[in-house]
Amino acid sequence: MDEATRRAVADAREELPDAEAIDAGRVVFGFDGYLDRVREVVADRTDPDTYERLATIAAFGERVDRSVAADSSLTFEWLEEGRRTGGHTCHLARAFGTWSFDPTLVGMYGDPVHEAFEAEFGEFDLNSMGAPGVTDAIEFDDGKLMLSEIGDTMHLDWADIGERFGHDRLAQRLDGADLLGMGYWSEAPNLPDILDGLCDVWNDIETPPGHVLVDPGDVRKLDADRLRAGRKAIGRLDEVTDVVVSSNRAETGVLADAYSGEADRSFEAAAEAVHEALDPTWFVGHGVDRSVVVSPAGTDSVSVPAVDDPELTTSSGDHFNAGLGLGLVTDLSPAAAVVVGNAVAGHFVRTADQPSLGEVRSFVDTYDEKF
Repeated sequence: MDEATRRAVADAREELPDAEAIDAGRVVFGFDGYLDRVREVVADRTDPDTYERLATIAAFGERVDRSVAADSSLTFEWLEEGRRTGGHTCHLARAFGTWSFDPTLVGMYGDPVHEAFEAEFGEFDLNSMGAPGVTDAIEFDDGKLMLSEIGDTMHLDWADIGERFGHDRLAQRLDGADLLGMGYWSEAPNLPDILDGLCDVWNDIETPPGHVLVDPGDVRKLDADRLRAGRKAIGRLDEVTDVVVSSNRAETGVLADAYSGEADRSFEAAAEAVHEALDPTWFVGHGVDRSVVVSPAGTDSVSVPAVDDPELTTSSGDHFNAGLGLGLVTDLSPAAAVVVGNAVAGHFVRTADQPSLGEVRSFVDTYDEKF
């Protein structure tokens, strides 16, 4: 573990309040909603009950390459390992609900609300604006392949939120909340229009959230012209509140190339290029081995303790964002907040379960022992 990481972990241990000292208020998340089917691919089957799992994306790609080279079709057998609700709103609401916060969800959960969302989030303030997306998430040891049917977020813009939910109702939900989280630009291409709409109403909210967390998602789905056209919306919203943008390492590289031209950059340099272009309060990039944050205090890089045999990697980025959001509402410094993000994601990939606040604290306290 490098010295910069040691300092960040020490700061997190000092700054993160104990569970009983955290003031768990209201949080608001929008505007997606997914039903996730977690799957694995069969590599070889011995008999009806015995098979070997295809373990890596690389092996999956090799089979595709061989099929292309042979000019032949290709069939994969896959198995469903479980179902769960997903997307930015669900993963973050699940985390903050576990931590005794009061989540409001405004997103795509069906009309009427699908029973899976109702069963998990019915006790919260659950508000549906349309049909959810459906994702088949194939788990590999070195990542995941996600096949998604988007749902009603694809055409969502500020006018649609007014028609489907109401701008006044949204402002009421935001009044007094500690955090607004939004995802994903990749699934809602008109997100910049929504950010501009929020700018228009923000100063009319008596006590607006102190932080806005934006996850652009897999921006490889968006062309560079759209990315460039929408980039100023983050800076405009940041003029009225603190905006934190969080992307994984690959997405950070795509954004840096779109805004500053294609180049062979380090992770830190890519994050700095995106921060300069989008102009948020913080830009955070998270990866398997390292996370970085660019803020007015400079650039901090924090090593991530790896795990050789993860239980589940799908939605690890959303769990990082949940920890980052916890860092925001507890007023942690940038590097310390990234440590907490790494801790929440680290616990999740090791256990496939949402950590309690006590488990988050335990991970932070034993962070250096996990290398």
